[in-house]
Amino acid sequence: MTSAPRTLRWGHQALEVEIGVAEDGTARLTQIGLPGGTPPERHSWSALPLVEVTAAGHGRHWSGDRLINTSLGGRLRYRAHQLTREADWHVLTVELHDPEAGLAAKVTYRSPDGIPVLRSEVTLRNEGQSTLHLESVSSLVVGCLTPQDPAAIDAADLLWAENDWLTECRWQRQPMRRTTPVHSGRVSNGHGKAGLALNGQRTWSSCGHLPMGGLTDRRTGRTWVWQIEHNGGGWRWECEEHDRAAYAALFGPTDTHHSWRHSLEPGAAFRTVPAALAFSDDGGPDAAFAALTRYRRAQRRPHTDHQGLPVIFNDYMNCLMGDPTTEKLLPHIDAAADAGAEYFVIDAGWYDGENDGWWDSVGAWEASASRFPGERGLHEVLDRIRERGMVPGLWLEPEVVGVRSPMAKSLPDEAFFRRDGVRVTENGRHHLDLRHPAARAHLDQVVDRLVGEWGVGYLKLDHNIDPGSGTSARPGETPGAGLLGHNRAHLDWLDGILDRYPHLVVENCASGGMRWDDALLSRMQLQSTSDQQNLHLYAPIAASAPTAVPPEQGAVWAYPQPEESLDEVAFAMTNALLGRIHLSGRIPELEPEARALVHEAVAAYKAIRADLPHAVPSWPLGLPAWDDPWVALALRTPDTTYLTAWRRPGTDATATLHLPHLRDTAASVDLLYPSAGRAVSAWTPDTAELSLTLPTAPSAVLLRITRTDTGAP
Repeated sequence: MTSAPRTLRWGHQALEVEIGVAEDGTARLTQIGLPGGTPPERHSWSALPLVEVTAAGHGRHWSGDRLINTSLGGRLRYRAHQLTREADWHVLTVELHDPEAGLAAKVTYRSPDGIPVLRSEVTLRNEGQSTLHLESVSSLVVGCLTPQDPAAIDAADLLWAENDWLTECRWQRQPMRRTTPVHSGRVSNGHGKAGLALNGQRTWSSCGHLPMGGLTDRRTGRTWVWQIEHNGGGWRWECEEHDRAAYAALFGPTDTHHSWRHSLEPGAAFRTVPAALAFSDDGGPDAAFAALTRYRRAQRRPHTDHQGLPVIFNDYMNCLMGDPTTEKLLPHIDAAADAGAEYFVIDAGWYDGENDGWWDSVGAWEASASRFPGERGLHEVLDRIRERGMVPGLWLEPEVVGVRSPMAKSLPDEAFFRRDGVRVTENGRHHLDLRHPAARAHLDQVVDRLVGEWGVGYLKLDHNIDPGSGTSARPGETPGAGLLGHNRAHLDWLDGILDRYPHLVVENCASGGMRWDDALLSRMQLQSTSDQQNLHLYAPIAASAPTAVPPEQGAVWAYPQPEESLDEVAFAMTNALLGRIHLSGRIPELEPEARALVHEAVAAYKAIRADLPHAVPSWPLGLPAWDDPWVALALRTPDTTYLTAWRRPGTDATATLHLPHLRDTAASVDLLYPSAGRAVSAWTPDTAELSLTLPTAPSAVLLRITRTDTGAP
């Protein structure tokens, strides 16, 4: 056994972590920040352990105003640690154990070199003789987000993102004191229980809220932003006051909130879902989100799509809306190719007859003969896409089987979600359990046929039902545990298809952005940001999307309509120019001038897209509120800043945008799109402010701001 150090410091040039070990062997994370600094919290002593574990018979209770921590996490003691390096990643492993309960914990911290982000996951192992019935296990506990000073909490704002169908990625900010009021009198609040806690809901990972949060100091700009990397609704985070300091605890599923329990048998192990924490010393939320963007790029599966950023046409939104046929598709294929699209995706409806409704009959994923008549059927359309120089794609909802589908009868009951022995049915559909070999084999056969035999190069994977708390298909299994097992099998299945088809591009969708999480985005190449059909309402979603997905993975609809004004066509196209263009709409019906605006937007995008995979986001008007009349998003590289600004109806024609990274820097401002726009801009270097006038509303522009002072840092 390694002797317990008093202090363990680990990290790299952008991040230092300090773990203190008490005389009794209790290990606590006591500081995270820049290396070599002396932040006030360096000398604080968090009462929170590295890991919080609750199990049946082992919990916490209160005596007066004092917390008696009898949970397994509070009894774990330091055993050993190891520092390693995995390519560009620094790795610290801390081993803990509780000899009395026979529980061992391995906490693995990882951080990419030069990026101030800490990733954590915990593995528990039962070294005892009795089964431990786990009820919750933390992925990351940080007790030192602020100094042990009530004034620091007074100055702290909490950040979180509300996320609903058609209204995704709505960031909120409020003083921490609204949920953590100051206590007075006999109770000292030394172990206060007030604060903010958010939980995932049911099956979707981002239904109601993104699995993210943050804390920022209004005085200094010191900011933390965290994410829970889980592709199911079983997650929880809490940010509260404890020992006069702010802490954050991040969890996967728990018994209290998600019907999750796990029986840890002797010799068995359990691994938590990962969580990550980004840090900015004085740059505010923008700098923390920039760090998180760089981290997401470092830890995702490599793919050529991340650098090429091909333009995608999808026939669904404000276009065919799930009703494709050969006759309807051919004009759109030609229009998409003429506009410069490089992929053409046939969305929902290609697999079923035109008159019987496909919602509750999906699952076999065979092409419809009535929609695609003739000897070649659907292959006539796929061939036409290739002839026009584009890669064909198809929509799938792989995890569901309609009650009228032949697969509902041919697959065994064990291949589906079940509770109390009964197959779960939600809105005319069953849900596959991908832990079962028959379920996985079925989907592998579908993908091998579509990709391997038909030559499809793009799959849009959707998910449109929420089958509740999960599945208890196995003896003694809780629904939350079954759901976690399926979630992990789903990730494994995705890894499998991308191993077999490494150039396949896979899009993540769930009624728009209802399953928007980094577990999926570390594997899948694109994220559908919304099903929002109103071009004006899409602006704040498009602007906020880079908080939750790197820009080169954020799929944003651009759907011009023939009845729209030229300003509205340009507005719709501009929505997508700092993300991934998902071209749609009724392009064949556009007048020549409007169609020219579409072609110009695609050309402008292709001219800048090589910079986007290396750019980080900022928000010159702050994170947008849903009703903000002006919205802005900037993506910056060391030399160039791309700026999209939207003016919606009901506001002044001029706005002042703040770009602090360009303070005291001479710069030129160029209008990239629309080239005929009447935008007027003026740059003031000493205040880092850009005055922008857009004479009409609605209107939107893409600008490029280039440093002209080459000696600037």
